[in-house]
Amino acid sequence: MTATSCDRTVLVVEDDREVRDAIAEVLADSEYKAVAASNGVEALEQLRNAAIRPCLILLDVMMPTMDGWEFRAEQQRDPAVKDIPVVLLSAHTDVRSAAAEMAVAGFLAKPVAIDSLLETVERFCAIDSATAGGGAPRKRSGGT
Repeated sequence: MTATSCDRTVLVVEDDREVRDAIAEVLADSEYKAVAASNGVEALEQLRNAAIRPCLILLDVMMPTMDGWEFRAEQQRDPAVKDIPVVLLSAHTDVRSAAAEMAVAGFLAKPVAIDSLLETVERFCAIDSATAGGGAPRKRSGGT
């Protein structure tokens, strides 16, 4: 990865196509660039080959091929991507404990409220913009 700013890019790692597409659409409507992966293996490939580093990874826990736990372990071992913040997306009743065990930046319980999703994403994209010298974060238009 060569970019110093995330350019409002978010990696959405979710095996349920409808959920993944819905999140990507919400993000696009708020001027974010969603990059999608259906499991941890695809997500790692996306990260390692990305021209633009995402400012946040939204990570489902239960997925085939490579679940969120395995992805997070691999991510933490890779110096090129280990510092990208992760927010868990889970319908599991104890998502708070999973988030603590996985040492992630936060969690959102499914079904995810649109306002909570956008507030969380903006928090991380604003941090990235500020540290990259991008100035003040862009305000999203419209009211959701």
